[in-house]
Amino acid sequence: MVQRIDMDHARFRQIVRGRIKKDLKRYITQGELIGRRGRDAVRIPLPQIHLPRFRFGTNEPGGVGQGEGADGTPVAADPGAGAGRAGELEGEHVLEVEVTLAELAQILGEELALPRIEKKGKRELRTAAERYAGIARVGPEGLRHFKRTYRRALRRQLAMGTYDPDNPVVVPYRDDKRYKSWTRKEAPESSAAILYMMDVSGSMGSEQKEIVRLEAFWIDTWLRSQYRNLDVRYIVHDAAAKEVDPETFYHLRESGGTKISSAYALCARMIDEHYPPSEWNIYPFHFSDGDNWSGKDTERCVELLRDRILPRVNQFGYGQVKSAYGTGQFKGDLDAALGQEPKVVTSDIPDRDAILESIRTFLGKGR
Repeated sequence: MVQRIDMDHARFRQIVRGRIKKDLKRYITQGELIGRRGRDAVRIPLPQIHLPRFRFGTNEPGGVGQGEGADGTPVAADPGAGAGRAGELEGEHVLEVEVTLAELAQILGEELALPRIEKKGKRELRTAAERYAGIARVGPEGLRHFKRTYRRALRRQLAMGTYDPDNPVVVPYRDDKRYKSWTRKEAPESSAAILYMMDVSGSMGSEQKEIVRLEAFWIDTWLRSQYRNLDVRYIVHDAAAKEVDPETFYHLRESGGTKISSAYALCARMIDEHYPPSEWNIYPFHFSDGDNWSGKDTERCVELLRDRILPRVNQFGYGQVKSAYGTGQFKGDLDAALGQEPKVVTSDIPDRDAILESIRTFLGKGR
């Protein structure tokens, strides 16, 4: 019975995975998953999950396989759509299922064909890793080594002359029992840091910030599946840059101008002070509508990227969110100056439907 329950549960999880993959773009472009997120899982609404079952029609004369019909014709008689009185039974409801963030990351990786990240560096923090590497004479019964115990008992019975080949029953005594033992070994832990930067000037509206929030959620989900330790920092900028908490990052709106170099200078300083490249895998992401206050400041941005940021990071991502007020010039300037640099990845995000392809662009290189 327990085995059948496990099989049914595994079958249900496969159905859930298939439904999520089918509607992945819809889940990515809507913010409902973020609101249902817990510490290690999210609750996903899945309407109309049907398990296969027989449905019997009316007992009409004629027998099976007789009469007119074609492939795909329903067996049951069709009483007519919309006919009849109001019913008293329940309608179909949305089913909420809990999916771990690790499962969600795996589905995302499969759907977008994302490669595993090639990690560099080990953080100084060391974690304890346990592995079974020995045999002990004492231990819990759940760790009993059955093969070693049987061989020990068999040797004892052979030595004592109590083993009967015609009745080969081997009964282990207490001294015959052997147990698996483990050793604890400290191992360095791979860690990553994400530094999100966003333009919060007047040209970036609430819809643009929501697009950034959705994309950041899925970037976080994927990178958390690749690293045991993930540190996330948030920088906002208009004409000046500052570090903020996540709530402020996604909801702050200023009315000043835009000076992108202020964010890049703060990002470079944070990397220098907190994230040595030999110990951290570093991922700066910058989101803007492409409006910068002057070409001279854009040159300063390129200089900061080339000299201070790119030599220290795994990859730098720039996402340009379309705005009715932004010029969209910055991405073109960035591509012209650093388009041949493999660590620089840029993406156009004109609307929510473009989020999926933007995620593929950012994460598809496995850095």
